[in-house]
Amino acid sequence: MEKRWHILEAPENKVKQLSSALTIHPALCKILSQRGIETYDQAKNYFRPQLSDLHNPMLMKDMAKAVQRILTAFENKENILVFGDYDVDGTTAVSCMFRFLQKVYIPENIRFYIPHRYREGYGVSKEGIDFALENNITLIIALDCGIKSVALVRYARSVGIDFIICDHHLPDEELPPATAILNPKQKDCPYPYKELCGCGVGFKLICALTSYLGLEEKECFNYLDLVATAIAADIVPMTGENRILAYYGVKQVNENPSPGIKALIELSGLQKSVIHITNLVFVIAPRINAAGRMDDARKAVQLFIEEDYAKAIEYAGMLHSDNDERKEADSSITGQALSIIESDEILVQRKTTVVYQPHWHKGVVGIVASRLIEKYYRPTVVLTQSGEIVAGSARSVPGFNLYEAIHACRQHLLGYGGHFAAAGMTMLPEHVEAFSNKFEEVVAAQIKPAQLIPVLFIDAVIELADIKPVLYKIICQMEPFGPENLRPVFVCRNITDTGYSRVVKEQHIKFSIKQDNTVISGIGFNMAQHFSILQSKKPADIVFTIDENEWNGEKSLQLKVIDLRPSGN
Repeated sequence: MEKRWHILEAPENKVKQLSSALTIHPALCKILSQRGIETYDQAKNYFRPQLSDLHNPMLMKDMAKAVQRILTAFENKENILVFGDYDVDGTTAVSCMFRFLQKVYIPENIRFYIPHRYREGYGVSKEGIDFALENNITLIIALDCGIKSVALVRYARSVGIDFIICDHHLPDEELPPATAILNPKQKDCPYPYKELCGCGVGFKLICALTSYLGLEEKECFNYLDLVATAIAADIVPMTGENRILAYYGVKQVNENPSPGIKALIELSGLQKSVIHITNLVFVIAPRINAAGRMDDARKAVQLFIEEDYAKAIEYAGMLHSDNDERKEADSSITGQALSIIESDEILVQRKTTVVYQPHWHKGVVGIVASRLIEKYYRPTVVLTQSGEIVAGSARSVPGFNLYEAIHACRQHLLGYGGHFAAAGMTMLPEHVEAFSNKFEEVVAAQIKPAQLIPVLFIDAVIELADIKPVLYKIICQMEPFGPENLRPVFVCRNITDTGYSRVVKEQHIKFSIKQDNTVISGIGFNMAQHFSILQSKKPADIVFTIDENEWNGEKSLQLKVIDLRPSGN
């Protein structure tokens, strides 16, 4: 798929100032400047994150109320329910809070609850509140959900159950009548960092309780491996507190992980590797998510609260099996969806994708929508049937407001919800075709041609001669990578093939390229269609990240090639 290349800029004077202060490659100074780092002290904080730089949790609105309500529950020996969403952020948040409360309170008085994705849906559920009522629970701590559950929290209060909400989703004008709401995104919350995930907000409550209970500060740091996993999976900005927590969380994953994380690492085949944040995103998180997608997410919490490693391995095995099932469903449905599109020229030419089969697994339709965008870069809806109702997930392309487009099709829908980039909806089977046509009409009228071509953001232009171990070492110190702190992407102009580049396994290119007197190798996955550019022997421009390759015990730098085109285009 053709991509638009966009090279990011930074003010030259600021790059020069930073360059003289840090004495590192100007391209890296340019990248740091793009990311808001302009002084030596800011660079020091960035390259050497410190747990001591975390904000005081008491700065968060309602934190004192939340702590006091929990301490009152302790004094009165109340039963407490830890409630959370079924995704990675929710299950890790519940696990952290549950483990902490079990340490500092009566273990028998604490329960946890994860709603079933298909029977109860997202967020606080009436079934969960009724479970609390049946079990004489008078306090629910909701994690990664609850900020929009006005009616349900009101219902809970009417039957004598208090709520403490720890959430990070954007609040509506009307807030639930909870005893305390911890959410930095509240308009009047003075907490300095606004981008915590749900598990991060729960972690701040644990920090506050640790202080009030007179425990050692390190007590709250026991859960950083789970907090880092939540940060990685929830795609929150890798800045500020998230970066500090992720940095030390990844360190804990490598040095002293909890039994649950250790078990997932072993079953994933990563036990001999250094774990990076990308391993948490692409290997660990999908296994945790698979529990809720394919079955019941309770087992993810059971894995993370388990202290016996042998039992943790059993739970990890269940998640591993769910993930295998998820991958099979994902691959099979993606293949079927592509066949539907490719067999109909009208569907190929559309500005949208809407595909529907009643037997597709509901748990993977969102993933399939993302996969289809990799092939057909446009707003995409994947639908399946659940009982008598058609339900589906939608994904957008950057810059296009998907929620508004679906809102414009509401006459064909039973219900819908979501945000700018992703959404869900339900409809009757007889309305699928009308919805599909209306969605195409709305998007075609609004979307700009440029939005249908993916943008490749490039941080800096460098020469092949710049790619040295000292440069790579500093790039590694920029980890952990994530939104707003992505792995640096470079472009090198006017390179030529050495004659030794080749196609491997019919899909990939093993690069061997040169510029002046510098030769370097690289790998480009699924890039075989670009091989003719190298064969032409004419100069080309190449976009890549820098990686390390180990072969026969020898380490060398290589390019991980993202795109390639003839020079001058």
